[in-house]
Amino acid sequence: MKCLVIGSTVADIMIYMDRLPTSQGDEHIKKQMMAVGGCAFNVVNVLHQIGVDYTFISPVGTGMYGDFVKKELNRLGIQSEIHLSGANGCCYCFVEENGDRTFLSHHGVEYSFNPEWLTDIDMASFDYIYVCGLEIEETDGDKIIEMLKEVSGQIIFCPGPRGKLIEQRKMEALYALSPIIHLNEQEIKELTGLENIEEAVQKMYDWTHNTVIVTTGADGAIYYDGKLHSVTGYKAAVVDTIGAGDSHTGGVMAALSVGKTLHEAIDFANLVSSKVVGVNGVHLEDGIYVELRQSLRR
Repeated sequence: MKCLVIGSTVADIMIYMDRLPTSQGDEHIKKQMMAVGGCAFNVVNVLHQIGVDYTFISPVGTGMYGDFVKKELNRLGIQSEIHLSGANGCCYCFVEENGDRTFLSHHGVEYSFNPEWLTDIDMASFDYIYVCGLEIEETDGDKIIEMLKEVSGQIIFCPGPRGKLIEQRKMEALYALSPIIHLNEQEIKELTGLENIEEAVQKMYDWTHNTVIVTTGADGAIYYDGKLHSVTGYKAAVVDTIGAGDSHTGGVMAALSVGKTLHEAIDFANLVSSKVVGVNGVHLEDGIYVELRQSLRR
């Protein structure tokens, strides 16, 4: 089976500190590092490392961050054939001692979309198609939605932390396509306006008529397909949670692509995300990827 992933690749500038300063405050940071990231990239990175067949539609821009992204994609062996003349953006990821994350994003051409990029691609060949709310929120989001109306594969939509800011007409258009929705507890509460998780997933299911997957931190994940199911998480020593949700989505897609059941796929995704939260950012050691590949093919 084959996956299509549409979305951004950015330079993540990760800044670790005791706490964020208040306005006009002054704090020292413990360390900082830069790594290639972005929601769509984090998904593709899992597919790539696990060995799943995929196509990646991710425009790469110019400038300091664009050059960094190009270099890192080449190093990883992840192909993106779309290169634009505008500047590539970045994301400043502040991680506090208690694990709280704060993101400040500078969006560049990596959040654009042109249907012509798909002209020579057989859209009927994709079994799973990933899209993220960050791209849908942007001006070109309508173009992505129109493209999705023509696909035959299963759409997997991650509204993300800014899902509540996406125009309602866009969300309704996406829900009408019956995507699998993947999000966390806070995100589904905000989108549905309900504090009770079971009521929230039922409401989302009523909108999409398809499976709703909700990650629940250390507890693992739940999913609703007409009935509520729980999938236990794996123990992890948490370093930071940057990209954990995206990597979980990648794990679900990877497992479904090799014929696992949905329950098995979410279990594998829980394993993937437990490894990701144990490192800075999303990039794991080669040995861990080997273990994940072996686990998936048992």
